[in-house]
Amino acid sequence: MLSLPWWVYLVVSGIVFSGYMTVRTAAQERKIDESFIEKEGEIYMERIREEKMRRSQQSL
Repeated sequence: MLSLPWWVYLVVSGIVFSGYMTVRTAAQERKIDESFIEKEGEIYMERIREEKMRRSQQSL
């Protein structure tokens, strides 16, 4: 195992760390995207509720 130069171990550990950070960042971005989509969906649903109430009051 020590037959390889020290910089090879450094490169391999850098690749592993880079892969870990990529997966971690992707998970964080997915969570942020989901919360944004949920927020926008709630705003849309609120607009629909308000429109239903407005139409029901107009029909009276």
